[in-house]
Amino acid sequence: MKRNRIPGLLLFICFFSIQACSDSATLSEEKRNKTVMIPVAGNAFLTEGSSGIIAPNGITDWQDQNSEFTLFFKLDKPSVAEIGLQMSKTSGTATIALTINNENRNGMVTSGSVQTVSFGKFDLPGNDYIAVKLQGVEKTGFLYADVSHLILNLPQDINLSYVKDNQNNRFYWGRRGPSVHLSFEVPQERDIKWFFSEITVPEGYDPPGSFYMANGFAEGYFGIQVNSLTERRVLFSVWSPYVTDNPADIPEELRIQTLAQGTDVYVGEFGNEGSGGQSYLQYHWKAGNTYRFLNSVEPDEEGNTIYTAYFYSPHTQQWKLIASFLRPQTHTWYQRPHSFLESFLTRNGYLSRKALYHNQWAKDTEGNWHELNMATFTGDDIARAGYRLDFDGGIEKEMFFLRNGGFFVGETPLGEEFARPFSGSQPDVKTENLPL
Repeated sequence: MKRNRIPGLLLFICFFSIQACSDSATLSEEKRNKTVMIPVAGNAFLTEGSSGIIAPNGITDWQDQNSEFTLFFKLDKPSVAEIGLQMSKTSGTATIALTINNENRNGMVTSGSVQTVSFGKFDLPGNDYIAVKLQGVEKTGFLYADVSHLILNLPQDINLSYVKDNQNNRFYWGRRGPSVHLSFEVPQERDIKWFFSEITVPEGYDPPGSFYMANGFAEGYFGIQVNSLTERRVLFSVWSPYVTDNPADIPEELRIQTLAQGTDVYVGEFGNEGSGGQSYLQYHWKAGNTYRFLNSVEPDEEGNTIYTAYFYSPHTQQWKLIASFLRPQTHTWYQRPHSFLESFLTRNGYLSRKALYHNQWAKDTEGNWHELNMATFTGDDIARAGYRLDFDGGIEKEMFFLRNGGFFVGETPLGEEFARPFSGSQPDVKTENLPL
């Protein structure tokens, strides 16, 4: 009998030990989790409706049931995460619907102090952007809720990509989206006066708020914009040598001077991203067409530099003067030819844009054309920090391309160099005969 009781006691002890180990493993697993608070202000967009504002502290003034907000983030590998919202409500109650991958959950927020509302656990894919949609279901009171953060509880070893902080105004720049650039190699020991290039924007990649910059230089930029659903522009700007975001602060002797402007071209000033002289032509360019850009940079031998831009439309088949500016206290030829792609409207920073940049040529002061077939791919602070990864660049159809926005995952690392095939066909333009 004694021999029979001892194994039973051992079996009981072993079972207790296994159960204790299991409980310990569960507790240990919970300890390995982390809580991540994603700020709505830098990562969400009003994607449907018109009610609601994304302010520096998150979603506010949310009145309409038809409004939909979408927040984006990315995981480096699949995971299960518990998801919640940090919200507040001034009066009454509201039911909020949260949807991920067509899986919809409801949560209730009540009046009073800031509260965290859990929507349960979700299976999340890895290496892809996840869209979290928020909609109002029902409410008492005037507003649904103010929403400040999306909260995730997930394993420690999961890495996330999102706009993490508002240092250097990153919520604003993050919602605009990552800007990407092509910097072209030019012949050494040559003074470059002219830069020529072409842009083709594919159909469907031209949402409002897009700037396809064709001919950049050290002191300004020249390209085409989508300003709204009804307005498009050809834009040419030169920064003042006086650094400020307020053009009114520029001393008179350091202001950009207008030497000439084309017919129907507006000339004025710009600010907020540096300041200087701006010119634009309202022109309804179309996606799918190819447009040509030509501009010059030339010192006037009096301590200033003259910048002149021309635009070629396939409809008129003529070069049109945009403007000619004088930049005081500057002595330079064409420096740093480059192109870039950016979004300048935060509300459309979640939409995708793309352009093909091709046929780049530089003309030196001796009249020789040089084809520029080498480019380096770079990005802005939001791209370099890895806060947004929806950007790409490279070679497509023997042309350079840039793409950003849309919350896809790009494949091209910043700093990569590209070489497109030589075309060998220099621009058919007599620069000495251009109108001024």
